Amino acid sequence: MTAPGTGRGIGGGSWSAEETTTFGFPRDTFRILHVSTGNVCRSPITERLTRHFVAERLGVLGGGLIVESAGTWGHEGAPMESHAETVLAEFGADPSGFVGRELLDEHVIRADLVLTATRDHRAQVISMGHSAGLRTFTLKEFTRLVRAIDPATLPPLEDGVVMRARALVRAAAALRGWLLAPNAEADEVYDPYGAPLTFFRSIGDEIRDALDPVVTALTGVPART
Repeated sequence: MTAPGTGRGIGGGSWSAEETTTFGFPRDTFRILHVSTGNVCRSPITERLTRHFVAERLGVLGGGLIVESAGTWGHEGAPMESHAETVLAEFGADPSGFVGRELLDEHVIRADLVLTATRDHRAQVISMGHSAGLRTFTLKEFTRLVRAIDPATLPPLEDGVVMRARALVRAAAALRGWLLAPNAEADEVYDPYGAPLTFFRSIGDEIRDALDPVVTALTGVPART
């Protein structure tokens, strides 16, 4: 597991004691936690694509966003699957240096937004407590809700990505009971573990398509065409 003082954020640098929390993170941060089963396939792809898409839009890695992942049955210390690395490289994202983690209470406690691969993962995160219900969604569920939010109602990027991200999560939570999935499968990203590269690529495409509107809403900047 990554030590609390280091994290796996897309920001970096050092801060004085007055600027940091107990765990050593800057006070003005927004932490996104991606959750799947083993933390070697889906959630590593989602973590690294989120970082990549944010960097593409903002031109920097930072802005107070911290992006990480873990698994409900996480392969602690394991690298991501080689096919997952290939998919990320094909998207232009960086797969290097990844280390799998088992989901722990501290990860949920510190997360401002938890995005899971499936509804079962969402239920497992919420069952851990820590008032996680209002900030835990499946990835595709959150995408559906975000698409219904008028960007004009969110704080402008000039106010900071963190403020905008917090407002986005509150707005999505408020819509949850009104925009239901057409069926259970609509909220699922299926596990490609042990599957051929072609299936990993199809899962990568699903994740990319779900993440794109989320990162656009978070940053206020559309994807480059």
